[in-house]
Amino acid sequence: MKPRRYIRLLFNANKTYDRQVIEGVGRYLNTTQCNWDLFIEDDFRTQQSSLGQWHGDGVIADLDDPNIEYKLSQLQLPVVGVGGSYNDPSLYPQIPYVATDNYQVMKLAFDHLKSLGLTHFAFYGQPRDPRYRWSEQREIAFRQLTHNEGFDYDIFHGHLTSSQNWQQAQQSLCEWLKSLPQPVGIIAVTDSRARYLLQACEQLEFMVPERIAVVGIDNEEVARYLTRTSLSSIEQGCQQMGYKAAQILDQLLTEQIPANATPRLLIPPVQIHPRQSSDFHALYDPYVIQAMHFIRRHACQGIKVEQVLDYVGVSRSNLEARFKSERNHSIHQEIHSFKLEQACELLRATDLPIAQISQYCGYPSLQYMYAVFKKNFQQTPKEFRDLYKHSLFSKREPPFKPVKMAVGN
Repeated sequence: MKPRRYIRLLFNANKTYDRQVIEGVGRYLNTTQCNWDLFIEDDFRTQQSSLGQWHGDGVIADLDDPNIEYKLSQLQLPVVGVGGSYNDPSLYPQIPYVATDNYQVMKLAFDHLKSLGLTHFAFYGQPRDPRYRWSEQREIAFRQLTHNEGFDYDIFHGHLTSSQNWQQAQQSLCEWLKSLPQPVGIIAVTDSRARYLLQACEQLEFMVPERIAVVGIDNEEVARYLTRTSLSSIEQGCQQMGYKAAQILDQLLTEQIPANATPRLLIPPVQIHPRQSSDFHALYDPYVIQAMHFIRRHACQGIKVEQVLDYVGVSRSNLEARFKSERNHSIHQEIHSFKLEQACELLRATDLPIAQISQYCGYPSLQYMYAVFKKNFQQTPKEFRDLYKHSLFSKREPPFKPVKMAVGN
């Protein structure tokens, strides 16, 4: 039996990134023969004052904070770092290190926005600060990607936000948004920053995604539900990072690799989760753009075509013709399709009762929602949800997203 080892984890689990890395460490622990006891602070936060007092066998730590990196360098025991990748190789710590590939993260977000037909891009990052080196690295990658493609771009850092300066920070963000040409695709350095963007756009009555498409990074579940517009986001390979970091530490402790080895691994992002905030279509008719914005905001409130016409202020025959030209279907089908897509998203992403989802999406009854699903998918909402969960478990692609939906009765 392998000797028992005492391993300290240094992460701030109030961040999605850190929580998923910790989960990856746990998966390694539960799928291998290593005999570890893991110590992490009761409040799941990094307590720097106690670092010098740790007398265990090893440490796995988030090294985005340079102070943590320096203090751990003083310990005479194996340490494996986790953090962001660097454009300059000399910036990497001189210890084993597992990094999220910032360039590939940004490339995935940029390629998504570019594929929508956008030609102007912007980046919303963090202010320059040693604690946010990952933000600076993502900005470098963004500049490289847009420059190589020959696109125009804008950069905004904003403020380090707090309860004291929140309104001032949002006002500065609004001023920047007003200066941007539209349409524009914006990559926010985190989901939290993306949420600030969506709130500012709502305050300014800027149309998302019709004129501003937004992508965040982290696929943070909490942030997804704090705005009316569901957020498109990049899922980083954090669990794999934690698993690999634990594997490297195990190899150091069992002398499978030399004690002075400094392996470095770059982990690519898992995927982008496209949602409403980047569901951009290159629309040119101002009436259709207004109608689409109104439908996205109110479709699940049970609106009818007449309310869309009242909002836009044109006749039905006029707007129907414009919709046919731009969207290749009717106003009614746009309302119907949006409600159905929202229902699919809630079935996939939540455990809400189906009856409650039916109400949220503006269906007059649960029976009506079942009829719509059977007509469009040849399956019930429950079967749709079960198939999606099974596909995740078996690592297959999730159930199809309908490309063209039948019009509801």
